[in-house]
Amino acid sequence: MNMDALLRIKADVQGENNIKRLGNSLQGLQGQAKNAAMGFNSLKGAVAGFGAAIAGSVIVAGLGAILKRSIDARQKAIKMNLKVMIYFQEDEFIEEKIQLPEYNDVSNSQEVIVVGAGPAGLFAALQLIELGLKPIVIERGKDVRGRRRDLKAINLDHIVNEDSNYCFGEGGAGTYSDGKLYTRSKKRGDVDRILQLLVGFGASEEILIEAHPHIGTNKLPQIIQDIREKITECGGQVLFETRVTDILLKNNEVDGIVTQNGETIHSKKIILATGHSARDIFELLHKKEIFIEAKPFALGVRAEHPQALIDKIQYSCDYRGEFLPPSPYSIVKQVNGRGMYSFCMCPGGVIAPCATAEGEVVTNGWSPSKRDQATANSGIVVELRLEDFKPFEKFGPLAGMEFQKAIEQKAWQLAGKTQKVPAQRMIDFTQTKVSKDIPKTSYVPGTTSVELGEVFPTFLTQTLREGFSAFGKAMQGYLTNDAILHAPESRTSSPVRIPRDNFSLEHVQIKGLYPCGEGAGYAGGIVSAAIDGQKCALKIAEALSN
Repeated sequence: MNMDALLRIKADVQGENNIKRLGNSLQGLQGQAKNAAMGFNSLKGAVAGFGAAIAGSVIVAGLGAILKRSIDARQKAIKMNLKVMIYFQEDEFIEEKIQLPEYNDVSNSQEVIVVGAGPAGLFAALQLIELGLKPIVIERGKDVRGRRRDLKAINLDHIVNEDSNYCFGEGGAGTYSDGKLYTRSKKRGDVDRILQLLVGFGASEEILIEAHPHIGTNKLPQIIQDIREKITECGGQVLFETRVTDILLKNNEVDGIVTQNGETIHSKKIILATGHSARDIFELLHKKEIFIEAKPFALGVRAEHPQALIDKIQYSCDYRGEFLPPSPYSIVKQVNGRGMYSFCMCPGGVIAPCATAEGEVVTNGWSPSKRDQATANSGIVVELRLEDFKPFEKFGPLAGMEFQKAIEQKAWQLAGKTQKVPAQRMIDFTQTKVSKDIPKTSYVPGTTSVELGEVFPTFLTQTLREGFSAFGKAMQGYLTNDAILHAPESRTSSPVRIPRDNFSLEHVQIKGLYPCGEGAGYAGGIVSAAIDGQKCALKIAEALSN
């Protein structure tokens, strides 16, 4: 592969005497980089003049550190951009080790209930411990090991456990996901702190420097388990297979929760971090006249391409080679006045069944840490508006949820009333043709050839058809019958918002109730959910200290 590598280095240098030496070194480095094959391993040779490898390690032994790394494949000449801190032999260099905060024993401390053991709930629990409070984490699903049997059942036997599946259980929907950690939520909180905590619990230090870090579905479960063990080691509680069926109230203030076995747990502070698929919680809040509101979200399909095809499009080469990583893609178009865009793109990944109840089918995607599967998949979704939910207006704030549910149930019926999903070749879909055959895809339960226009409302179908044609013009080769569309991709975000005060983060009506994370409408991924969990914990500690 004949590609030039461009190494861009932004260096902070101490002392004027080092400037000249740095310039000479960089000249030599640039020359070496130009002759190196593109990729992490080849960069080891490119930095030989500095005496240490930079690829695969955050620290350049004794000489510097990589701060950020990204690949720019927008032009034919692919570039790797590095931001590097440079040190010299005579300079003092102290390697900083990532360490966990000091978590003290909170066995006898004031108790705070945390409903949900996803990223928001777990990081809220860690923050509570750090603040000297005792978290009681209530999780409807099983621990990470127990979840595996239920995931096998949905994939192979088409059996959906409503409390233990890809969405519910220890770690939430993120545990058996791609483990993407990229977020635009920096204005919401300290992203680096979340990443450092994940490293402290066993994630690779690479997540600290990659522009689009991810952990991988094969590694996340152990990290999640280690977080839970730290919570219990410090005196917190984590209760699995414990579904909340009621929230106790006194004079518009929380007093605790009731579980499905009739047990009552009292607390004046509850963090509600149940995730975007906890429909029973939304229904409970509505029934108890706790104010909630419908929220717009996005819905569409999950598209699967051969990874080699995406690599060819993105890298403008016939063969990616061993050094470039499997390429992701991101694309956004305005179609008929609506945004249509890629969502949760998984290079070298697979499509998974994510139903949370019988009688519905739902798709999602994930990648292992190496992203070494033969296919790439992405949600391709269309933004929805509140007016789109008008046929379901009798459900009030649950109108969006019922809109979502209706599409998932219709897809289940059309595909054969199993966990098979409706599927169609991409060009066939744009031309309203039922595909004569559907090749085997990464979606293990299987597919049924269906004209996907039958699954979605007319406005959504038309937007998707026109949008894929526009995608094909923007990415030459993307619009192909080698791409298979799976329907629906419907759990992009919560269809409900649980309103809270902007300052106190308490519910606008119920004192002591802290809506949190994706399910409440205040996050969109592992990192942003974790940040929101920490913020709620901090506000609780602040309220208790006053």
